[in-house]
Amino acid sequence: MIRTRLTWLVYVQLTLYAYFLYGFGPSVNLLRHDLGVSRALGGLHGTALAGGAVIAGLTGRWAVTRFGRGRVLWFGIGGLCVGIVGYCSATVLPLTLLGALVAGTCGSWVVNTANAALMEEHGPRGPGALAEGNALAALVGAVAPLVVGACVGIGVGWRAGVLVTLVLAVAAAFVFRGVQLPAPHPIDPADHPDGAHSLPRAFWITWGVLVCTIGVEFCLSLWASDLLGSRDRLSPGVATAVWSGLLVGVAASRFVGGRLTAHLPVDTVLIGALVTLFVGFAIFWLTTVAWLAAVGLFIAGMGLGVQYPLTIGRAIAAAGGRSDLASARASLGAGLAVGLGPFLLGALADRYGSHTAFLMVPVLILLALTGLAVSRPAPTPGSLQTNWSLT
Repeated sequence: MIRTRLTWLVYVQLTLYAYFLYGFGPSVNLLRHDLGVSRALGGLHGTALAGGAVIAGLTGRWAVTRFGRGRVLWFGIGGLCVGIVGYCSATVLPLTLLGALVAGTCGSWVVNTANAALMEEHGPRGPGALAEGNALAALVGAVAPLVVGACVGIGVGWRAGVLVTLVLAVAAAFVFRGVQLPAPHPIDPADHPDGAHSLPRAFWITWGVLVCTIGVEFCLSLWASDLLGSRDRLSPGVATAVWSGLLVGVAASRFVGGRLTAHLPVDTVLIGALVTLFVGFAIFWLTTVAWLAAVGLFIAGMGLGVQYPLTIGRAIAAAGGRSDLASARASLGAGLAVGLGPFLLGALADRYGSHTAFLMVPVLILLALTGLAVSRPAPTPGSLQTNWSLT
């Protein structure tokens, strides 16, 4: 795979948003203390971020058609910075929520546009490029909580750690000035009698797989440490350390997964990853030993890491050339999964306990496996895929 300046631009844009996302999580609790609001109200910032992804999913195709990919990408970066400033500088809850909503919307525009451009830039190797770009994003993103914590430790406050995103954005704009994003491939109406604004059945099944796997990722991200504390009686610090095994597994998986797709069909990698996710989750769910729980979460992370980039690539490939529309609708699904998945698990935990509520995870894994099994689409005119192989 040849990494052009466009490839590196997309990688950097994905990394920018990842840095903000990974720093956003720990910042919410610190902001909650600053504002003096409850956990439930503080948690609305995550809901606002997910709502932004939904808005981006509904408006992304229109924005690209109206303004072009390049403008949408850089406007998204600018809007992300505006949202971050609002989130960090506001002193009342409605305005911090608005900042999170703007950041989520504009950041999702960036990711959606970048995904579509990268798939078209690399053709059949697009999912592998997405996996590699998301691996770099996860690696840089993992530094964000450390930076936020360090800023708190030295007395400059958590906001300084989050605002690093603005510095990175300005640097990216300087380094990649002049790089042009290609226009979307033209769509021949004769190839798509269902219309250029419709997507085939194979896409929507893959969309369902995406919703299931993102739901699993955020359920584990937001509630695994709670289970470790309530069931295993681990202190918050130890529970967080054990939980970090998931993050390490996700980052490692994306580096390995991108290379695997050079030798194996995408579906084979995805199915193997889902089986790995199930095994890791089973270890985490069954054990009460901290180090075994960490191992289980690491294995689960290895299974989770490739799900988002490869499933996004699979969905775009199944769209028959309608890359921007597919990427926007995928963002809509991601927002719904982020907003509803952890909420549903939390509601089940309130009623049945955290341990029992986590049985929702293997159900979602089984649904994802079923979706992959029934949606092996035949090549379509203008599709970027050939037998789902990246070789």
